[in-house]
Amino acid sequence: MKLFVSDGNPHCVKVLAVLEFTGVKCDVKHVNHEERVVPYLSRPALPALLLPSGTHLFSPNSICQYLIELNGQESSDIVNQWLEWEATELQPAVMHALHMVVLQGKGAETPRVLQGPLSYLDQSLSQRTTLFLTAEMVSVADVVLWAALYPILSDSSLVSGNQTLQLWFERVGMLAACVSAAQTVLQGKGLKAESLKTYLQRQPTTHHGQGQVQGRGTQPCNSPEGDDDDDDCVLSEEEIQSAAVTWGKGLTDLPMVPERQHPILPQEGKRNVLVTSALPYVNNVPHLGNIIGCVLSADVFARYGRLRGWNVLYVCGTDEYGTATENKAREEGLTAQQICDKYHAVHASIYQWFQVDFDFFGRTTTKKQTEIAQNIFWRLHERGFLLEDIVEQLRCEACQRFLADRFVEGTCPFCSYPEARGDQCDKCGKLINAVELREPTCKVCSQTPVVQSSKHLFLDLPKLEAELEQWLERSTGSGDWTANAKQITRSWVRDGLKPRCITRDLKWGTPVPHPDFSDKVFYVWFDAPIGYLSITANYTDQWEKWWKNPQQVELYNFMAKDNVPFHSVVFPCSLLGAQDNYTLVNHLVATEYLNYEDTKFSKSRGVGVFGDMAKDTGIPSDVWRFYLLYLRPEGQDSAFSWVDMATKNNSELLNNLGNFINRAGMFVSKFFESCVPAMALQQEDKRLLAQVGWELKQYINLMDRVKIRDALKCILNISRHGNQYIQVNEPWKKIKGDETDRQRSGTVTGVSVNVACLLSVMLQPYMPTVSHTIRQQLNAPPSVTGTLLQGTGNFVCSLPAGHHIGTVSPLFQKLESEQIESLKKRFGGQQPKTTAQPDVNAQPATTPASDPAAQTAVNGADAERARELTLAVAEQAEKVRTLKGQKAEKTVIGAEVTKLLELKKQLSLAEGKDPEPVLTKGKKNAQPATTPASDPAAQTAVNGADAERARELTLAVAEQAEKVRTLKGQKAEKTVIGAEVTKLLELKKQLSLAEGKDPEPVLTKGKKNAQPATTPASDPAAQTAVNGADAERARELTLAVAEQGEKVRTLKGQKAEKTVIGAEVTKLLELKKQLSLAEGKNPEPVLTKGKKK
Repeated sequence: MKLFVSDGNPHCVKVLAVLEFTGVKCDVKHVNHEERVVPYLSRPALPALLLPSGTHLFSPNSICQYLIELNGQESSDIVNQWLEWEATELQPAVMHALHMVVLQGKGAETPRVLQGPLSYLDQSLSQRTTLFLTAEMVSVADVVLWAALYPILSDSSLVSGNQTLQLWFERVGMLAACVSAAQTVLQGKGLKAESLKTYLQRQPTTHHGQGQVQGRGTQPCNSPEGDDDDDDCVLSEEEIQSAAVTWGKGLTDLPMVPERQHPILPQEGKRNVLVTSALPYVNNVPHLGNIIGCVLSADVFARYGRLRGWNVLYVCGTDEYGTATENKAREEGLTAQQICDKYHAVHASIYQWFQVDFDFFGRTTTKKQTEIAQNIFWRLHERGFLLEDIVEQLRCEACQRFLADRFVEGTCPFCSYPEARGDQCDKCGKLINAVELREPTCKVCSQTPVVQSSKHLFLDLPKLEAELEQWLERSTGSGDWTANAKQITRSWVRDGLKPRCITRDLKWGTPVPHPDFSDKVFYVWFDAPIGYLSITANYTDQWEKWWKNPQQVELYNFMAKDNVPFHSVVFPCSLLGAQDNYTLVNHLVATEYLNYEDTKFSKSRGVGVFGDMAKDTGIPSDVWRFYLLYLRPEGQDSAFSWVDMATKNNSELLNNLGNFINRAGMFVSKFFESCVPAMALQQEDKRLLAQVGWELKQYINLMDRVKIRDALKCILNISRHGNQYIQVNEPWKKIKGDETDRQRSGTVTGVSVNVACLLSVMLQPYMPTVSHTIRQQLNAPPSVTGTLLQGTGNFVCSLPAGHHIGTVSPLFQKLESEQIESLKKRFGGQQPKTTAQPDVNAQPATTPASDPAAQTAVNGADAERARELTLAVAEQAEKVRTLKGQKAEKTVIGAEVTKLLELKKQLSLAEGKDPEPVLTKGKKNAQPATTPASDPAAQTAVNGADAERARELTLAVAEQAEKVRTLKGQKAEKTVIGAEVTKLLELKKQLSLAEGKDPEPVLTKGKKNAQPATTPASDPAAQTAVNGADAERARELTLAVAEQGEKVRTLKGQKAEKTVIGAEVTKLLELKKQLSLAEGKNPEPVLTKGKKK
């Protein structure tokens, strides 16, 4: 393996840094900028990596990712997103800035070019709780972004502000790999390196905009758009001419896609694609997160597949069995079947409004479900893959029934999350047996359930483990599994599979056919995925051609990440064990979570938009689809925001996409009597065709790999290209000029309206109504929808000269701020009239005699109110943790902490306890400020410690200490460990304050054997410590001495500056002095300067 690099090439800094960072062994050869290392490219491409197979990699980030994988590491999805953002957003801006500074001497203008990406990066770093981009330790993303920014940020005069970014840049720059790479390529001189100037002089001028060099991708989720001032795309002459040739083919030379005819069955010689989305629970109205995570994402991909000419079948339906349905029926006074009928219709109506184009939307409460599930069960039983065992289950005596997993909530045994469900923890993702929960409660009545035994059947997963792993290796290796799906599956298998219970003591479910278990039904996670098969069977009696045909059928599963283990482990094991040639998933596509503003969706609290509410907002379903897909949580959680939705609608849809399509059509109508004019292509027009064709190919490449959100950006990029093309050529002015100008106006108009026609096809999976409207307005031939996306994409002239278009009108409407504020308020949650949601903004006060409820709460416990407040406290605490994790404004966090403390006070009242007083900051034994007699609460607060704060800080200290131990065990960078140790010491200081103790004092420098200073009478704490031992203080100081000693040893091991070590040694000596005082001993005296005699 050989890596080719050239001096002065900034792209080579990153690959050399990553090479040293990973420790991969590789020959490095320095060549000149003009050397064509990759033989089949028409121009030089460096750096380049020659693989043992003879293949070349010549994309810098591809080389970096290859080196990571070669080192046995896996790139996380967030790392991959940062690498993509660097290549598509940051690198074009940096290269443009380098040209301006080094070659044009326009250093003063670089902040404008770099403002967007640098601000985004600074903002992302500020919002993280970690020292680096993705974790507490340096990742390859940090190294690559540092290398890209090195030439710019090494000159502090070019950029100002962005303090967080500067600190991060300095931290990463301390790595030996980064220092070495910068020295090798740019001689450590950054912008002043002569080799950099030589390199740049040989490169084409770049502009910061869309589609340069490696093309434009997208920022990590919810990121702002970058500058879009220029549109130059680096295209070869061959690519431009090829685009013109393709354009000239027209529609007649391309094959058409036939219309759908039901039932859709696999066809020989076709790509047969079976698409499923996770079956929604029938008793829940889906919210926006449910919709984007499953049915909408699958719908976009299915629509796209049909446009590509694939033979696609998309099935889904409601999951209707289980305790949730029984409970809903009890609540509404209906039978379980009536509940299923009612809410199945609700789901179907919602998905119809969102234009989800199922081939069949079914349900699981059918005879086919019973037949197929029982058949799989018997095949597993006959082949020895089922076990019997006694299970301890939670039973609620108040409800008189065994509790299904989702009706138990408690503290996770793994991560201590207080709201873990009985089957899975939403925080750490681990699967749980309900009896493992700490402090479990019944979600129906809030009583504590008891444990009872019952005999059940288990799927013997350990017996199927070897076969599962072989299948997983094939499927994940050849299919498009999302990174989170791979990671979740890997972690589940790595921990070792255990037998999984497949039966439950319920009434509403698929009955177990075994005579010894006739009083039981199948557990939902054995039964529900079989619904895919039974729903298909209800669609066509030839269902087995889809589900028992792995040779001809590709299966795509769409879901949110919490469903992954059941689709990647449990269900595949059921089908593998049945040994009936079942079709297993080839591509498992899982999203992260979509939140609502800064919290979670909650139907009961009125927080968030649910499917049945969206149509009442007056916003068209296509706009909802667009925005949900724009922020689809592909690599990390994202959040719905009303303000952001309005911004994207008004900027991307109205001003960008809609503006271009409307202008193109209006020019045809106004200037050419609705008839597409003749087009005489010039080089500029051909360049646009090539740019658009390139974006089309990117769109197809991304969609083929189910990168739905990223592909949407290609559409918006094309309309940006089109808007600038129109703006530069000004057809509205040229139409008034001479014959040459009028002909030029016609060409620009004709090309533009053809770009609009292409956009209508690319939009069809995302915004089907808008797509259809555009094609109607342009009177586009029906064949465009089945031809333009064939192969690698065909941007042809679909509206030739002489084509008559229809009536053109605006596609989108502006979302006004007043409308958005009204909707935000409407869906932001409201306080119910009952006491379920306490008033967290109320000011604490003494309980007035006129408030009997409050008086009662003080004098005696209110169990119902306490339960409500316990939930409210947990929710508010989660909100505070989220805000802290996002590094929100301190005033915002402070306001939420105040609400949390007030809720806790109300909880104490409801439990019949005295609420904990609010403390003022102060030190132990300090003289208190005079407390006004009119403020008894303040008087109480001064006299006691802040117990609640102390409890929180005790946990924080323990967590931070564990973090430090982990980093030390991982042998992390010493600077990283040092920073975390500093955080730990600060937390301990805060804990001392919260406990009403004096934090460790700042020491004065001194030497051993000096005469001790007399203990002033004004320091009673010190006086007391001398006269008698303080055992509690002594224990604390023993720990502090040990930690400070460790810090000194770490600094010495790092060979830090002597002044730094000296300062820490001084602190250590002072701590030892305090320890002696606390133990009732005479401390070692503070020395005056001098030498020991």
